[in-house]
Amino acid sequence: MTLTDRERELEHAMVQALRTGIGPVPVPYRGAELLEHPLLNKDGAFSEKERDRFGLRGLLPHRVFTIEEQVALEVEKIRRKTDDLEKYIGLAALQDRNETLFYRVLIENLEEFLPIVYTPVVGRACQEYSHILRRPRGLWLTPDDIDRIPELLANARHEDVRLIVVTDNERILGLGDQGAGGMGIPVGKIALYIAGAGIYPALTLPVSLDVGTDNEALLADPYYVGYRKPRLRGEAYDAFLEAFVEGVIEVFPHALVQWEDFKQHNAIRILDRYRHRITSFNDDIQGTAAVVMGGIYAALRVLDEPLGDQRLVFLGAGAAGIGIARLVKAEMRKEGVPEDRIRRAIVQLDSRGLTYLGREPLDEDKEEFALTPEVMREYGFEPGRSYDLEAVVEAVRPTFLIGTSGTPGTFTERAIRAMAAHARIPVVMPLSNPTSKAEARPEEILEWTRGRALVATGSPFPPVVRGERTHVIGQANNAFVFPGIGLGAIVAEAREVTDEMFLVAAEALARTVTDDRLEVGALYPNQSELRRVSREVAIAVARCARDCGVGRHFRDDAEIAQAVDEMTWTPTYVEYEPVETE
Repeated sequence: MTLTDRERELEHAMVQALRTGIGPVPVPYRGAELLEHPLLNKDGAFSEKERDRFGLRGLLPHRVFTIEEQVALEVEKIRRKTDDLEKYIGLAALQDRNETLFYRVLIENLEEFLPIVYTPVVGRACQEYSHILRRPRGLWLTPDDIDRIPELLANARHEDVRLIVVTDNERILGLGDQGAGGMGIPVGKIALYIAGAGIYPALTLPVSLDVGTDNEALLADPYYVGYRKPRLRGEAYDAFLEAFVEGVIEVFPHALVQWEDFKQHNAIRILDRYRHRITSFNDDIQGTAAVVMGGIYAALRVLDEPLGDQRLVFLGAGAAGIGIARLVKAEMRKEGVPEDRIRRAIVQLDSRGLTYLGREPLDEDKEEFALTPEVMREYGFEPGRSYDLEAVVEAVRPTFLIGTSGTPGTFTERAIRAMAAHARIPVVMPLSNPTSKAEARPEEILEWTRGRALVATGSPFPPVVRGERTHVIGQANNAFVFPGIGLGAIVAEAREVTDEMFLVAAEALARTVTDDRLEVGALYPNQSELRRVSREVAIAVARCARDCGVGRHFRDDAEIAQAVDEMTWTPTYVEYEPVETE
C-alpha cells in the first residue's frame, strides 16, 4: 500500500488521535466507505453532527446509541448462540465490522469471551478455518512470494507496525499441522495483545507463513484456502524465513516479532538464530515459561520453601517443556543454587520416557536437561532402560509435576498417588491444551491427592468442590504474560527481548496473585484482571530493558509507568472531523 505524503500524514494523525482518545480525529472517508472501515466505524453510535458531516444520513437507522448500549446488545447477540464456534464466528464478524466495539465487548467480558476468542475454542476454529472464513485478516506469505516479501508486507493496512505475530502453522496448540487454518492463532493472539495490554490495533499485524501442509485431510478438502503443496522443508524453508526477516527489518524496522506455533526443532533454532538480530521472542517457549514460572513463584508462597529445594519433573520435552526448564534453571542460578543441584532438580520425559545422556534416540535439543550418568546413579536409574512417568515419580519424588505432552490422561492415578505420598503439598500442572489434551483433569488430581494438591491447568476448568472446600483452578494462560511483555518491549523500544525480561515478567505476574486466590488454591489471577496484570508485567519488562541496557533511557520508574499508561489504548469513540486528502 503506497501512500502519498498527505495520506501518510493523515494516517499518522488519525491513528494517533484514535489511539490516545484525544479528538477530533481527522477522517478522509465518507458515507459507505466510512462504515466499511472497521477501525473507524461506530455503527449506530455516530452522532447527529457526524451523520450530517460524513454523508451518513439514510445509511443508518434513526436511533443514536451509546457505546454502553451497543456493548449490551452485542453481548445479548453472542449469548443467544448455543455453539461456541458460532460465538467465535459472531465475535469475528463484530471485529470485522467495528473494532472499537469488539474490543470494548471483549475487555468488559474477558472471563466469558477469552476462551471463545482464544483457547480452547480457537483450536476448533483453526481446524474448520476454510469453512468458516468470512473476511481474511493480516498477511499471507507463500514460498512463491520469496522475491517480493517487502512489497507484500507494504500491503498491510497500516504503515507503522510495531507488533507482528507470525506462524508457519505446523504446531497449532496440541493439534499439529493446520495449514492455512493456523492463521486463527496469530489473529487470536493479536486480539489478546489489544484487549489485554491496550496495544492499538493499527500497530499490529498477524502473519501466516503459508509454506504448505502435510495434513492429508486439508489437502483433500476441495475448499481448503491455503497453499496446496507439501510443507516446505530444509534449505528452501530456511531461505524463506530469512527473506521474511529481511523484509520485516526493511519495511517495519521498529516491529517486535512474536514467533508462534512453530514445531519444536524449528521453534528453538529460529529463536536462537534471530533473537539477537531482530527484536523477537517465541511465546510457546519463553511466554509459556514465564507464565508457568509465575505459577511456580505463587506456589512457593504457599509451600513457604525456596525454589532450590524443589524437584521438578516435566512430562514433555518439546519447545514448551524445554522453555520452562530453561527459565527454572535461570532462576535457580540467580538464587545461587549450585549447578550439580540444578542438574538433579530438573528431570524430563518425552514420548520414549526418561531423557538421559547416551539414550538412543535422543534429539540434540533435549540434551540440555537429559540426566547425566552421575545423576542417573543417584536416582537408581540404569542406562539402556526405558523409564515411564510412574517409575520416575517413584525415584525422583518430585514436588512439582508439569505436563506439556499434548497427550491426555498421561498423569496416571498411580503417578499422582506416588507423588502425593512424598510431597507435603504436590503442585501439579497439566498444561496441554485445548481441554481435551490435558494430562489429567483437576477433579482427578484432587481426588488422588485427597485434596492436598495445588492444581493449575493450561485450559480453563471449573472449580472443584470437595466436601466443604471449593478448589479454584487457576489457568496458566500465556495471556497473563505475553501482552505485557509485548507492551513493555514496545514502550522501551527494546533492541532485544532478554531472558531476564521473562523472569521479571513471571515475578510481576506472581505478585498480582492475591492471598485470597491462594487460599482457594488458585495460582493465577482471575482473567478479568488481565489489564491490571499486563500493566504490571509491562512496567517490569520496560524497567528490565532499561537496566539491561537494551532499551531506551527513562529518568525514573515513574516515567516508565507513565509511558506504559500513555501507550495503553482504551476502546472508546472519539469525535471525527472531515478532511480532504488533496
